[in-house]
Amino acid sequence: MQRFYLLFIAIFTLVSTHAQEANYDENLVPDFVLPPLFQVGNEKTTVDYWESERRPQLFEMLENEMFGTGPSDLQTSFILNKVERVFEGKALRKEVTLQISKGGKTHDIGLLIYLPSDKSSAPLFLGLNFYGNHTIHSDPGISIHHSWVANKEEFEIHANRATEESRGVRVHRWPVEMILEAGYGLATIYYGDIDPDFDDGFENGVHALVDEEDKVNTTSLATWAWGMSRALDYFEQDPSIDGEKVIAIGHSRLGKAALWAGASDQRFAMVVSNDSGCGGAALSRRRFGETVARINTVFPHWFSPNFKKYNDKEEDLPFDQHTLAAMIAPRPLYIASADEDQWADPKGEFLSGYYASEVYELYDLTGMATDEQPAINTPNIEGKIGYHIRTGGHDLTQYDWEQFIAFADKHLKE
Repeated sequence: MQRFYLLFIAIFTLVSTHAQEANYDENLVPDFVLPPLFQVGNEKTTVDYWESERRPQLFEMLENEMFGTGPSDLQTSFILNKVERVFEGKALRKEVTLQISKGGKTHDIGLLIYLPSDKSSAPLFLGLNFYGNHTIHSDPGISIHHSWVANKEEFEIHANRATEESRGVRVHRWPVEMILEAGYGLATIYYGDIDPDFDDGFENGVHALVDEEDKVNTTSLATWAWGMSRALDYFEQDPSIDGEKVIAIGHSRLGKAALWAGASDQRFAMVVSNDSGCGGAALSRRRFGETVARINTVFPHWFSPNFKKYNDKEEDLPFDQHTLAAMIAPRPLYIASADEDQWADPKGEFLSGYYASEVYELYDLTGMATDEQPAINTPNIEGKIGYHIRTGGHDLTQYDWEQFIAFADKHLKE
């Protein structure tokens, strides 16, 4: 017990020190040079070169050095549990179990889907949620999950289990009716159903089915992204969903997961990153707000063990987050920030999109349609990389969703 206590104090002290040292002054951002998206001196900057050579090289680098891997040898089957008309017949609610199996063992992941009832095959936003599918809406028909969940007094969550008291507590982040009225479906999974968000040595969630020797470069972020792809597998065989127009969306750490899902699985038609910050859209070399060392210390299970080599050594990274943004090309990418969320480095998030635009140009597309960070509450959606910074803090708001929908309307319906 004393050894555990001393370890806790050491980690707490290190985390507190990094938090206190966080830089929020643009004048203190170090000079940096971003690694090139194309090899220096290589004139073969063509779409074929990017798709057949350079993109695979960069993807492998991101996977090995940062994001790690999710499961690769598990089987998925689908169980349609419930289909009901809701919201006075304007929508369908479906609950599907993604049953993951290996060697006679199974693990269930709950997928909640809302679809507009007046569309035969709807485009759809897919995002993971933090506390349970039942928290995104007060709809009493949504099942409550049985997976581990972080305790939260605000939501009356105790003993790491969700209860009826937490139904609808995140409704402000998921304007279901507005999304449906815009002609889109919405699907969500509680991210802890895929992999619980604590450093347990990858023994729970889907990892309970994975052989120990296959966990060498396992990470939670890669596994959450893997779970999003398994949901996409289902969407492709459901005729009420347009499987070619599925949008991966995520907020905060789940914005990191959405970006990696879009990079790993090019079936996603569009990707949305909301306040994803360090390890997401924000450039690491800026060392503004949260840093590589801080994120690896507090959340050691999120990224590859190799990523820890770059703690306080961001300049040694063989890539930066503009590389991750470039993995989405030529598909539409939206990056969103908030002016009070300096921890996530809004300017660094914008710059990743700006510098990733070089790859979009290979496809004769405009990436970021501006070279200056837009003013607050002035979205720029003209290019294939959209961006806004809104007033407020670290959150996912109706304003954000309004911009995401407008961007999807422009780039998926044009």
